[in-house]
Amino acid sequence: MRRSPNPHTPAGEKILATAGELFYQRGIRGVGVDLIADQAGVTKKTLYDRFGSKDALVAAYLTRRHERWVAWFHERLAARGPAGRDSAGRGAGAGQVLAALEIAEEWAEQNLRGCAFVNAHAEIGGTEHPGNAVILADKLYMLGVFTDLLRGAGEPGAEQVGAQVHLLYEGAIVAHTTRAQPDAFATARAAVRALLAPSG
Repeated sequence: MRRSPNPHTPAGEKILATAGELFYQRGIRGVGVDLIADQAGVTKKTLYDRFGSKDALVAAYLTRRHERWVAWFHERLAARGPAGRDSAGRGAGAGQVLAALEIAEEWAEQNLRGCAFVNAHAEIGGTEHPGNAVILADKLYMLGVFTDLLRGAGEPGAEQVGAQVHLLYEGAIVAHTTRAQPDAFATARAAVRALLAPSG
């Protein structure tokens, strides 16, 4: 009788860490379980015992990637402290959003193959792959972050503006990765300043 998958073991953690590196660097379709098991120093049986399937391992990789990004992002955002109104009269919401985009640029500079979730969607999007739910959750999470930052600072129209900022954020990631706009994040921040400039 086959055991239920149990990734929360030292072997499971080693497999997940190895798979994460390989999936990000080479793509999901370009990496097979034989290679993951070999580089993790385990058997294929151990891999399947821990995760059940390659698809489940991909979903676990994306979940771990999301958790890493969220922890990294919020740690750096908190370290910057609360934002006040700037010299141009923009409120705290603008300051927090601009800080978030600076932090995203730092991450992008350290992860030169671009957004793991965009990359994964290019390979598994439009299928029943369990990783798609993780990809969507990651994107909705950041949409929520921008909306909450604006709402918490009392910015008017936080939901609509948050959606617009989220589009600037996502576009900056892709334009930066492809080098279509090497200064994509700076351009996105300039657009946010204009978007949140005081009226009148």
